[in-house]
Amino acid sequence: MNIKKIGLTALAGSLIAATTGYAGELTISGSAKLSHISKGGTQNVTDVASGVSMDQDLSASGSAELDNGMTISVSHGLTSTGGGSDTSSLTLDMGDMGSITYNDTDLGNGLRALKDMTPRAYEDAIDSLTDVVPAQMGSGQGFAYNNTVAGAAVSIVYSDNLGATADRSDGGQDTTSVGAGSSSSIGIQYPVGDTGLTLFGGMGTVGGVGENTDVDHDTVGLKYAFGPFTASYQVNETDNDSSAADLESTIFGVSMSVNDNLSISYGNHETEKTGTTVDQEAEGFSVAYSMGGMTLSAFHNDADNVGNVAGQTSDATEVVLSFAF
Repeated sequence: MNIKKIGLTALAGSLIAATTGYAGELTISGSAKLSHISKGGTQNVTDVASGVSMDQDLSASGSAELDNGMTISVSHGLTSTGGGSDTSSLTLDMGDMGSITYNDTDLGNGLRALKDMTPRAYEDAIDSLTDVVPAQMGSGQGFAYNNTVAGAAVSIVYSDNLGATADRSDGGQDTTSVGAGSSSSIGIQYPVGDTGLTLFGGMGTVGGVGENTDVDHDTVGLKYAFGPFTASYQVNETDNDSSAADLESTIFGVSMSVNDNLSISYGNHETEKTGTTVDQEAEGFSVAYSMGGMTLSAFHNDADNVGNVAGQTSDATEVVLSFAF
Protein backbone atom coordinates (compact mmCIF):
# COMPACT_ATOMS: atom_id res chain seq x y z
CA MET A 1 0.00 0.00 0.00
CA ASN A 2 1.65 3.21 -1.17
CA ILE A 3 1.08 6.31 0.90
CA LYS A 4 3.34 8.44 -1.24
CA LYS A 5 5.50 7.99 -4.31
CA ILE A 6 8.26 10.43 -5.15
CA GLY A 7 10.29 10.36 -8.36
CA LEU A 8 13.83 11.01 -7.24
CA THR A 9 15.15 12.60 -10.42
CA ALA A 10 18.04 14.26 -8.62
CA LEU A 11 19.08 10.93 -7.11
CA ALA A 12 18.69 9.25 -10.47
CA GLY A 13 20.94 11.91 -11.97
CA SER A 14 23.62 11.22 -9.39
CA LEU A 15 23.35 7.52 -10.13
CA ILE A 16 23.93 8.17 -13.82
CA ALA A 17 26.95 10.27 -13.00
CA ALA A 18 28.36 7.60 -10.69
CA THR A 19 27.98 4.60 -12.99
CA THR A 20 27.00 3.69 -16.52
CA GLY A 21 25.59 0.34 -15.34
CA TYR A 22 22.28 1.73 -14.14
CA ALA A 23 20.22 4.74 -15.13
CA GLY A 24 16.68 5.26 -14.02
CA GLU A 25 14.27 6.61 -11.44
CA LEU A 26 13.79 5.36 -7.89
CA THR A 27 10.41 5.44 -6.21
CA ILE A 28 9.86 5.88 -2.47
CA SER A 29 6.92 3.93 -1.07
CA GLY A 30 5.45 3.32 2.37
CA SER A 31 2.15 2.50 4.02
CA ALA A 32 -0.45 4.01 6.32
CA LYS A 33 -0.97 1.42 9.03
CA LEU A 34 -2.01 1.79 12.67
CA SER A 35 -1.95 -1.23 14.98
CA HIS A 36 -2.40 -2.36 18.57
CA ILE A 37 -0.92 -5.57 19.95
CA SER A 38 -1.17 -7.21 23.34
CA LYS A 39 0.82 -10.22 24.52
CA GLY A 40 0.48 -12.64 27.41
CA GLY A 41 1.74 -15.96 28.75
CA THR A 42 4.82 -16.93 30.71
CA GLN A 43 7.21 -15.87 27.91
CA ASN A 44 6.05 -12.25 27.57
CA VAL A 45 6.44 -9.02 29.49
CA THR A 46 2.86 -7.93 30.11
CA ASP A 47 3.66 -4.55 31.72
CA VAL A 48 4.29 -2.33 28.68
CA ALA A 49 3.92 1.40 28.16
CA SER A 50 1.83 1.13 25.01
CA GLY A 51 0.82 -1.43 22.41
CA VAL A 52 -0.09 1.15 19.76
CA SER A 53 2.29 1.61 16.83
CA MET A 54 2.58 2.67 13.19
CA ASP A 55 4.31 0.94 10.30
CA GLN A 56 7.58 2.81 9.68
CA ASP A 57 8.85 0.75 6.74
CA LEU A 58 9.99 2.66 3.68
CA SER A 59 11.44 1.32 0.46
CA ALA A 60 13.16 2.81 -2.57
CA SER A 61 12.86 0.81 -5.77
CA GLY A 62 13.40 1.14 -9.49
CA SER A 63 13.98 -0.81 -12.68
CA ALA A 64 15.41 -0.40 -16.17
CA GLU A 65 15.43 -2.41 -19.39
CA LEU A 66 18.84 -3.39 -20.71
CA ASP A 67 19.87 -3.31 -24.36
CA ASN A 68 19.45 -7.10 -24.59
CA GLY A 69 15.79 -6.89 -23.46
CA MET A 70 16.42 -8.13 -19.94
CA THR A 71 15.23 -6.09 -16.97
CA ILE A 72 17.27 -5.11 -13.92
CA SER A 73 15.49 -3.97 -10.75
CA VAL A 74 16.78 -2.78 -7.39
CA SER A 75 15.11 -2.30 -4.03
CA HIS A 76 16.38 -0.81 -0.75
CA GLY A 77 14.40 -1.15 2.47
CA LEU A 78 15.08 2.06 4.39
CA THR A 79 15.33 2.51 8.14
CA SER A 80 12.53 4.33 9.96
CA THR A 81 14.61 7.54 9.85
CA GLY A 82 14.96 7.29 6.07
CA GLY A 83 18.71 6.84 6.40
CA GLY A 84 20.65 3.69 5.56
CA SER A 85 19.23 0.53 4.05
CA ASP A 86 18.26 -2.37 6.30
CA THR A 87 17.82 -4.76 3.36
CA SER A 88 18.65 -4.50 -0.33
CA SER A 89 17.97 -6.70 -3.34
CA LEU A 90 18.97 -6.77 -6.99
CA THR A 91 17.07 -8.84 -9.59
CA LEU A 92 17.93 -9.64 -13.20
CA ASP A 93 14.82 -10.79 -15.10
CA MET A 94 15.89 -12.84 -18.12
CA GLY A 95 12.42 -13.60 -19.46
CA ASP A 96 11.91 -17.26 -20.32
CA MET A 97 15.33 -18.06 -18.84
CA GLY A 98 14.09 -17.11 -15.38
CA SER A 99 15.41 -14.54 -12.91
CA ILE A 100 18.40 -14.19 -10.60
CA THR A 101 18.13 -12.26 -7.33
CA TYR A 102 20.65 -11.24 -4.70
CA ASN A 103 19.48 -10.04 -1.29
CA ASP A 104 21.88 -8.95 1.44
CA THR A 105 19.68 -9.65 4.49
CA ASP A 106 16.48 -11.67 3.98
CA LEU A 107 16.42 -13.55 0.69
CA GLY A 108 13.55 -15.93 1.32
CA ASN A 109 12.95 -18.01 -1.84
CA GLY A 110 13.98 -21.66 -2.16
CA LEU A 111 12.81 -23.85 0.69
CA ARG A 112 12.34 -20.81 2.94
CA ALA A 113 9.36 -19.74 0.84
CA LEU A 114 7.56 -22.97 1.83
CA LYS A 115 8.02 -22.61 5.60
CA ASP A 116 4.28 -22.07 6.17
CA MET A 117 1.93 -22.38 3.20
CA THR A 118 -1.30 -22.18 5.19
CA PRO A 119 -3.89 -19.83 3.69
CA ARG A 120 -4.58 -16.92 6.00
CA ALA A 121 -6.79 -13.87 6.15
CA TYR A 122 -4.03 -11.93 7.89
CA GLU A 123 -1.12 -13.62 9.74
CA ASP A 124 0.00 -17.21 10.34
CA ALA A 125 -0.60 -19.13 13.57
CA ILE A 126 2.78 -18.39 15.19
CA ASP A 127 3.14 -14.73 14.29
CA SER A 128 4.29 -12.56 17.26
CA LEU A 129 4.51 -15.56 19.61
CA THR A 130 7.59 -15.32 21.84
CA ASP A 131 10.17 -18.16 21.92
CA VAL A 132 8.14 -20.45 19.63
CA VAL A 133 10.58 -22.58 17.59
CA PRO A 134 9.17 -24.43 14.55
CA ALA A 135 11.02 -26.61 12.06
CA GLN A 136 11.75 -24.33 9.13
CA MET A 137 14.54 -23.31 6.76
CA GLY A 138 16.43 -20.19 7.76
CA SER A 139 16.76 -17.03 5.69
CA GLY A 140 19.58 -14.57 5.16
CA GLN A 141 21.80 -13.17 2.42
CA GLY A 142 22.36 -15.01 -0.82
CA PHE A 143 21.42 -15.65 -4.45
CA ALA A 144 18.18 -17.12 -5.81
CA TYR A 145 17.29 -18.47 -9.23
CA ASN A 146 13.57 -18.68 -10.07
CA ASN A 147 11.89 -20.15 -13.14
CA THR A 148 8.89 -22.17 -14.29
CA VAL A 149 9.72 -25.64 -15.56
CA ALA A 150 7.01 -27.89 -17.04
CA GLY A 151 4.36 -25.95 -15.14
CA ALA A 152 6.21 -26.11 -11.81
CA ALA A 153 7.59 -23.03 -10.07
CA VAL A 154 11.21 -23.83 -9.15
CA SER A 155 13.28 -21.73 -6.76
CA ILE A 156 16.95 -22.48 -6.01
CA VAL A 157 18.98 -20.64 -3.36
CA TYR A 158 22.71 -20.51 -2.61
CA SER A 159 24.47 -18.55 0.14
CA ASP A 160 28.15 -18.59 1.00
CA ASN A 161 27.12 -17.72 4.58
CA LEU A 162 23.43 -17.46 5.44
CA GLY A 163 24.15 -15.64 8.70
CA ALA A 164 26.02 -12.76 7.03
CA THR A 165 23.19 -10.23 7.35
CA ALA A 166 24.83 -7.10 8.80
CA ASP A 167 24.21 -3.86 6.88
CA ARG A 168 27.04 -3.19 4.42
CA SER A 169 27.50 -1.00 1.41
CA ASP A 170 29.53 -1.47 -1.77
CA GLY A 171 32.96 -2.87 -0.89
CA GLY A 172 31.95 -3.77 2.67
CA GLN A 173 32.39 -7.10 4.44
CA ASP A 174 30.30 -8.99 6.99
CA THR A 175 31.95 -10.58 10.04
CA THR A 176 28.87 -11.52 12.11
CA SER A 177 28.96 -15.25 11.39
CA VAL A 178 32.59 -15.99 10.61
CA GLY A 179 33.42 -19.61 9.82
CA ALA A 180 29.95 -20.85 8.94
CA GLY A 181 29.65 -23.04 5.84
CA SER A 182 27.61 -22.43 2.71
CA SER A 183 23.87 -23.05 2.53
CA SER A 184 21.60 -24.13 -0.31
CA SER A 185 18.00 -25.17 -0.89
CA ILE A 186 15.37 -25.85 -3.53
CA GLY A 187 11.62 -25.34 -3.33
CA ILE A 188 9.09 -26.54 -5.90
CA GLN A 189 5.38 -25.73 -6.26
CA TYR A 190 3.34 -27.65 -8.84
CA PRO A 191 -0.32 -26.81 -9.59
CA VAL A 192 -2.11 -29.94 -10.82
CA GLY A 193 -3.98 -28.66 -13.85
CA ASP A 194 -7.25 -26.91 -13.07
CA THR A 195 -8.10 -29.17 -10.13
CA GLY A 196 -7.35 -26.53 -7.47
CA LEU A 197 -4.65 -28.80 -6.02
CA THR A 198 -1.06 -27.60 -5.59
CA LEU A 199 1.73 -29.91 -4.48
CA PHE A 200 4.87 -28.43 -2.94
CA GLY A 201 8.08 -29.56 -1.34
CA GLY A 202 11.81 -29.10 -1.15
CA MET A 203 15.03 -29.67 0.73
CA GLY A 204 18.02 -27.68 1.90
CA THR A 205 21.08 -27.51 4.13
CA VAL A 206 22.29 -24.69 6.38
CA GLY A 207 26.05 -24.70 6.91
CA GLY A 208 27.29 -24.58 10.48
CA VAL A 209 30.56 -23.55 12.10
CA GLY A 210 32.99 -26.47 12.21
CA GLU A 211 32.54 -30.13 11.35
CA ASN A 212 29.27 -32.02 11.87
CA THR A 213 27.27 -28.84 12.51
CA ASP A 214 25.21 -28.65 9.31
CA VAL A 215 21.41 -28.67 9.58
CA ASP A 216 19.31 -30.46 6.95
CA HIS A 217 15.76 -29.31 6.20
CA ASP A 218 12.93 -30.76 4.13
CA THR A 219 9.29 -29.91 3.52
CA VAL A 220 6.42 -31.69 1.79
CA GLY A 221 2.79 -30.62 1.57
CA LEU A 222 -0.29 -29.79 -0.46
CA LYS A 223 -2.82 -27.01 -0.82
CA TYR A 224 -6.36 -27.35 -2.19
CA ALA A 225 -8.76 -24.58 -3.21
CA PHE A 226 -12.45 -25.36 -3.62
CA GLY A 227 -15.12 -22.67 -3.89
CA PRO A 228 -14.64 -20.07 -1.14
CA PHE A 229 -12.38 -22.42 0.86
CA THR A 230 -8.65 -23.08 0.72
CA ALA A 231 -6.96 -25.71 2.90
CA SER A 232 -3.36 -26.86 3.29
CA TYR A 233 -1.32 -29.50 5.10
CA GLN A 234 2.46 -29.86 5.35
CA VAL A 235 5.27 -31.42 7.36
CA ASN A 236 8.61 -29.66 7.95
CA GLU A 237 11.62 -31.55 9.33
CA THR A 238 14.93 -30.31 10.72
CA ASP A 239 17.79 -32.80 11.12
CA ASN A 240 20.93 -31.65 12.96
CA ASP A 241 24.27 -33.30 12.18
CA SER A 242 25.42 -32.34 15.68
CA SER A 243 23.99 -33.48 19.00
CA ALA A 244 21.36 -30.70 18.85
CA ALA A 245 17.75 -31.87 18.87
CA ASP A 246 15.80 -32.59 15.68
CA LEU A 247 12.43 -30.95 15.00
CA GLU A 248 9.31 -31.99 13.11
CA SER A 249 6.45 -29.53 12.59
CA THR A 250 3.01 -30.52 11.32
CA ILE A 251 1.16 -27.49 9.96
CA PHE A 252 -2.38 -27.21 8.62
CA GLY A 253 -4.91 -24.46 8.06
CA VAL A 254 -8.08 -23.40 6.27
CA SER A 255 -9.40 -20.08 5.04
CA MET A 256 -12.78 -18.93 3.80
CA SER A 257 -13.73 -15.95 1.64
CA VAL A 258 -17.10 -15.08 3.12
CA ASN A 259 -17.66 -12.44 0.44
CA ASP A 260 -15.64 -9.95 -1.60
CA ASN A 261 -14.83 -7.96 1.55
CA LEU A 262 -14.56 -10.46 4.42
CA SER A 263 -12.21 -13.42 4.88
CA ILE A 264 -11.43 -15.59 7.90
CA SER A 265 -8.84 -18.30 8.60
CA TYR A 266 -7.56 -20.82 11.13
CA GLY A 267 -4.06 -22.27 11.44
CA ASN A 268 -2.40 -24.91 13.59
CA HIS A 269 1.26 -25.76 14.34
CA GLU A 270 2.47 -28.79 16.30
CA THR A 271 6.21 -29.36 16.75
CA GLU A 272 7.92 -32.47 18.09
CA LYS A 273 11.47 -32.23 19.44
CA THR A 274 13.74 -35.18 20.11
CA GLY A 275 14.67 -35.61 23.74
CA THR A 276 11.51 -33.92 25.05
CA THR A 277 8.26 -35.34 26.41
CA VAL A 278 5.84 -32.60 25.31
CA ASP A 279 4.94 -31.15 21.92
CA GLN A 280 4.88 -27.43 21.23
CA GLU A 281 1.30 -26.61 20.17
CA ALA A 282 0.17 -23.35 18.59
CA GLU A 283 -3.02 -22.23 16.90
CA GLY A 284 -4.43 -18.97 15.61
CA PHE A 285 -7.43 -17.25 14.09
CA SER A 286 -7.32 -14.25 11.77
CA VAL A 287 -9.86 -12.07 9.98
CA ALA A 288 -9.71 -9.26 7.42
CA TYR A 289 -12.46 -6.89 6.28
CA SER A 290 -12.03 -4.35 3.47
CA MET A 291 -14.09 -1.22 2.98
CA GLY A 292 -12.97 0.66 -0.11
CA GLY A 293 -9.41 1.80 0.55
CA MET A 294 -9.48 0.79 4.22
CA THR A 295 -8.80 -2.69 5.67
CA LEU A 296 -9.38 -3.84 9.23
CA SER A 297 -7.37 -6.97 10.13
CA ALA A 298 -6.92 -8.92 13.35
CA PHE A 299 -5.46 -12.14 14.70
CA HIS A 300 -5.23 -14.05 17.96
CA ASN A 301 -2.50 -16.68 18.36
CA ASP A 302 -1.58 -18.75 21.38
CA ALA A 303 0.90 -21.53 22.12
CA ASP A 304 1.40 -24.13 24.87
CA ASN A 305 4.63 -25.90 25.82
CA VAL A 306 6.64 -23.18 24.09
CA GLY A 307 10.08 -24.43 23.08
CA ASN A 308 8.84 -27.95 23.97
CA VAL A 309 9.04 -27.04 27.66
CA ALA A 310 6.00 -28.02 29.73
CA GLY A 311 4.07 -25.09 31.17
CA GLN A 312 5.63 -22.35 29.02
CA THR A 313 2.97 -20.33 27.18
CA SER A 314 2.71 -17.37 24.83
CA ASP A 315 -0.20 -15.53 23.22
CA ALA A 316 -0.64 -12.45 21.05
CA THR A 317 -3.60 -10.43 19.79
CA GLU A 318 -3.24 -7.70 17.18
CA VAL A 319 -5.71 -5.36 15.47
CA VAL A 320 -4.52 -3.38 12.44
CA LEU A 321 -6.18 -0.57 10.48
CA SER A 322 -4.52 0.10 7.14
CA PHE A 323 -5.24 2.51 4.30
CA ALA A 324 -4.50 2.25 0.61
CA PHE A 325 -3.84 5.39 -1.45
